[in-house]
Amino acid sequence: MATENIYILGIESSCDDTAASVIHNGSILSNIVANQKIHEAYGGVVPELASRAHQQNIVPVVDQALKKANITKDQLHAIAFTRGPGLMGSLLVGTSFAKSLAYGLDIPLIDVNHMQGHILAHFINEEGFNKPPFPFLAMTISGGHTQIVKVDSHFNMTVIGETIDDAVGEAFDKSGKILGLGYPAGPEIDKRAKLGNPKAFKFTKPKVDGLNFSFSGLKTAILYFIQNETKANPHFIDENINDICASIQYTIIGILIDKLKMASKQTGIKHIAIGGGVSANSGIRQALKDGEKKFGWTTYIPKFEFTTDNAAMIAIVGYLKYLEGDFAQQNVAASARLKI
Repeated sequence: MATENIYILGIESSCDDTAASVIHNGSILSNIVANQKIHEAYGGVVPELASRAHQQNIVPVVDQALKKANITKDQLHAIAFTRGPGLMGSLLVGTSFAKSLAYGLDIPLIDVNHMQGHILAHFINEEGFNKPPFPFLAMTISGGHTQIVKVDSHFNMTVIGETIDDAVGEAFDKSGKILGLGYPAGPEIDKRAKLGNPKAFKFTKPKVDGLNFSFSGLKTAILYFIQNETKANPHFIDENINDICASIQYTIIGILIDKLKMASKQTGIKHIAIGGGVSANSGIRQALKDGEKKFGWTTYIPKFEFTTDNAAMIAIVGYLKYLEGDFAQQNVAASARLKI
């Protein structure tokens, strides 16, 4: 298949961000994201509101992506979209739009696994960012997912560890809610952690066999700790907020790095890549960089805009699948629990 001047439109609608991106031969020409602020008032994503907002946003977001890329829809070679995993109502909006557009333009349709998107975002052509060699370990950390994946090729991936309950992003957000911080709480905890003592308060790390994770017990431990301390001192949170955030973040990062160390030792792989919204956390990025000196790792950390849910990561998977002629049929269906 000819590879010159291939334009792919990527569409992402798995949760509460409506996103569209145009990729040209592996390089991103546009990456547009419409955030849904409406969920902040509820302290979490409301699925019904998310799907309605996607319906309002998807046409203007795609239009903007094409305009910023300075191409017309008739120059597109294929439409790539997130098939899953994610919120069913949200996925249906992106899936239906992508299928209709591909059908109308008479071009191939490409279904993309959202989790593969986070991993393969590392293969976007971006100056100053190296692509990991195969095999490598990918740690995908977000509001809905926590996984360690052994990546042998673009489309040969094996999940070797995952959360058995809450995702790491959920642990950050729920801890923040306990402390009275806004949603999403992860960025605020990260900001305050820089000002606090990470060893001020000790939280026990959950004991989970193998490479799997658990965060529900930690969340409960933080809740009981705060309840006990505020009973003795009603001003405890206000007086210690930076130290509390630093201690929570230190504990969560320790859990992640411990499992990565174990995965690297078991597989013998020292190339480590991260992805997902929580990989924007400065503490996690620093811990990975420290791992290069301590454990001999080579780490790959994506550009910030490619960490949270975005369509550039969907577009790069679409481009790689296009090169292999791996297309979907018009009867392809969204899947809320799609596995890698």
